[in-house]
Amino acid sequence: PWQRLRQAPRHLLVCERGHVRHERSRHAAHVRDHAYNCGVSFLIPECGILPEVLKSTIADLGEYYLVKNLSVHEFVAHEFIDAFVKKGSCYALTYNTKIDQDNTAAVLPNGKLILSVDKDTYEELGLQGRPSRYSGKKVMRYIITIDLADSSFHPDSKKHNRVLWALKEKKPLEFDFLMAWHSAGAEGSTLMSYFSKNQIRALKPKITFSTLRDLQCPVLQSNELQGQPEESCGTEELFEWLGAVLNQVSLDNKSSSFLSTYCCPQPSVVVEKAFLCTITGFIIPEKIIQLLDQLCCYFGEPKLAYWLTLTVHGFADSPVSWRESEHGFHKGGENLYNFVIFRNLDYWLQMAVGTNDDCPP
Repeated sequence: PWQRLRQAPRHLLVCERGHVRHERSRHAAHVRDHAYNCGVSFLIPECGILPEVLKSTIADLGEYYLVKNLSVHEFVAHEFIDAFVKKGSCYALTYNTKIDQDNTAAVLPNGKLILSVDKDTYEELGLQGRPSRYSGKKVMRYIITIDLADSSFHPDSKKHNRVLWALKEKKPLEFDFLMAWHSAGAEGSTLMSYFSKNQIRALKPKITFSTLRDLQCPVLQSNELQGQPEESCGTEELFEWLGAVLNQVSLDNKSSSFLSTYCCPQPSVVVEKAFLCTITGFIIPEKIIQLLDQLCCYFGEPKLAYWLTLTVHGFADSPVSWRESEHGFHKGGENLYNFVIFRNLDYWLQMAVGTNDDCPP
């Protein structure tokens, strides 16, 4: 046991290369598959002032909602399913719950209700589920998946009545939820009116802008994922460097520094200024795709920058990461992805997870 504690936790970084305009590009699909996002950052080297079209895209991120003391059985009600699940993409995630200690719940945009519950709650509910992949030899956590969009899950069906009875009467579950809803031509504010009997509050993502001066950046070549000695840096070196920049870690490698001796990978260049924008909140994939499209359009006119990045962090305590892949916390709950968009619209996509997580798609 002591030897296992001393070992560094396993991390997984998956990388792929593509072109934004290629008909088989999967970049938008990967964004859609990652439902729960708490932070988005983009970095543009050789940029001092953000173009107006990008400013308006950021301003149009929309609202999300915090619903207090919401019973899970509310999601099973056919009124909710008809109004939100069947008419758009609904996102819901328990707020201030810990995936490795507490019961948690989430509604995916495909209509799946995911419950991650402890052994006692699972036995009390009496609903069919499966053991968590990260329980260890003695199963202490179970995953229950309920397809709210299934045609057989209608109000008169035995399946619907049993699930409703289990969640409403046998073992009521109540949480605070972060929620958002996206539907073409409709407004998310309908969530506000639907849950008006609950404590519901509309929130907006927090946005911060900063200009980084004399930033040392690695040299990248879009066709060289692994990099070339003395010519360009690889994807793993870029990923590590970007983490340092986003966390404002000094890259000076000074002997007097007690915090970090990290320095920029070589070869590198120093850019006079770089623009960094950080957005935090409950950010749905549809809004991230809009931002990604506008960042690709940034190179529509000649620019000094050869590349830019878009980094998206998932919630550490969400029950899933990509699609319906089970997610666990272990030591950090990492699940994130990063796009490097090049001037020629080639891109690198880096997807990273921690120990208790399935391999990204």
